[in-house]
Amino acid sequence: MNNLIILPIIIPLFTAIILIFFNKNIKVQKWISAIASFAGIIISSVIVQRVHESGIQTLAVGNWKAPYGIVLVADMYSSLLVLTTSIIAFTSLLFAFSTISHDREKFFFYPGVQFLILGVSGAFLTGDLFNLFVFFEVMLMSSYLLLVLGSRKIQLQESIKYILVNVISSALFVIAVAYLYAVTGTLNMADLSVRISEMGQSGYITVLAILFLIVFGLKGAIFPLFFWLPGSYQAPPTVVTALFGALLTKVGVYSITRVYTLIFYHDPSFTHQILAWLAALTIIFGAIGAIAFWDIKKIVIYNIITAVGVILFGIAANTPEAVEGSVYYLIHDMIIKGALFLLVGVIIAITGTSHLRKFSGLIASHPFLGWMFFIAALSLAGIPPFSGFVGKLKIVQGGFEAGEYTIAFIVLMSSLLVLYSVMKIFIHGFWGEPKEELLVQKKSPKGLLIPIVILIALTTAYGLGVEWISPYISQAADTLLDPTIYIQAVLKE
Repeated sequence: MNNLIILPIIIPLFTAIILIFFNKNIKVQKWISAIASFAGIIISSVIVQRVHESGIQTLAVGNWKAPYGIVLVADMYSSLLVLTTSIIAFTSLLFAFSTISHDREKFFFYPGVQFLILGVSGAFLTGDLFNLFVFFEVMLMSSYLLLVLGSRKIQLQESIKYILVNVISSALFVIAVAYLYAVTGTLNMADLSVRISEMGQSGYITVLAILFLIVFGLKGAIFPLFFWLPGSYQAPPTVVTALFGALLTKVGVYSITRVYTLIFYHDPSFTHQILAWLAALTIIFGAIGAIAFWDIKKIVIYNIITAVGVILFGIAANTPEAVEGSVYYLIHDMIIKGALFLLVGVIIAITGTSHLRKFSGLIASHPFLGWMFFIAALSLAGIPPFSGFVGKLKIVQGGFEAGEYTIAFIVLMSSLLVLYSVMKIFIHGFWGEPKEELLVQKKSPKGLLIPIVILIALTTAYGLGVEWISPYISQAADTLLDPTIYIQAVLKE
């Protein structure tokens, strides 16, 4: 019965391969992509419910039991992230059907998206550090394709920087994995936790913990390693930025969370304290960037960085409230970032520009779009009763419990700056008199709003349905707080 947990990897893999053979028939590609992505949502939902009812699900690939073989592990944390990934993929594809040009579609855009989902889902489900590296590479190779499709000058410029940063990061990843294997003799995450616990987290292991923080920090865009992100995410079409912003950085965040709660948790006064202050600086610089720019795409991109800091501070605080808040906020941020980038895509489609000073008065002609953006802005900033509120509240409470008063205050202040940055778009872009040159809209938003409505409805339900969702989030947090739950499920001790 545990074979079910391999389907979020198998479905996008075979879908991508099939789509390659239909590269001339775009309509068939769209139908196959939509059906496969919707199937991914159903399968992921079943996995979440099964984990909730029966505990952590594992699958020993090739019947080689852990720690000797490759193991897939679906605990509540990874299962929820796979489900959220499937939802983001489905809604992004619906948006892409109306916005991606034929030139991009015929050069394997849809297979690229499926390979991206394969890499992301595999990274969430693997129980082995080396296979985490493998799925990272699958994800990154797909992102290279999606970033450069279209061959505009800015895409080619930013792709060079993006590829260079990730090649360096991947090289460091392999080095870190090799050193860790040399010391422990294993790369299975559960077995690593047991062996490091037995031998003690020596200075050598702590250095490796920091090296992994650098590796995953480059991919997750924490301070000071986020320098590549704003330009790289600005370059591709908005739907690609939505996929990147909602998923790619979150894989880096997930990886930091997993290794710092399962493997490198024995010296928190050093490792977690460094993580806490890096998270604080990430929040500060992300908020500064968000309020400084007048390009609506850049504003949302910098808010990705702010959210990464908030989530990782909850992990660094390492209290039950803070960790639960981080899980809650991570899922919220994936959904709301997807919604915001798609909203930005609609605005650009209507106005023909992403610069806030070049358009205004959209509320008159597009009231539904305006009020959806307003709800998304409140949710992003953590205004009750929307989904960002509960997660951020728990993170702040956990920060106070851990004695991290300064950083908890920074998290609180970031809410005001985030709210200001997105309300600036609402006030300047939707209110006022329409610009004369924009009285004739560039493109009708018809067909673009459906995926946004789905995501806005989800983020609203996520905020209002706290009591129903809370058992799932608590179960995910329990696994992160108590490594023995994960270890016993994987090693069957």
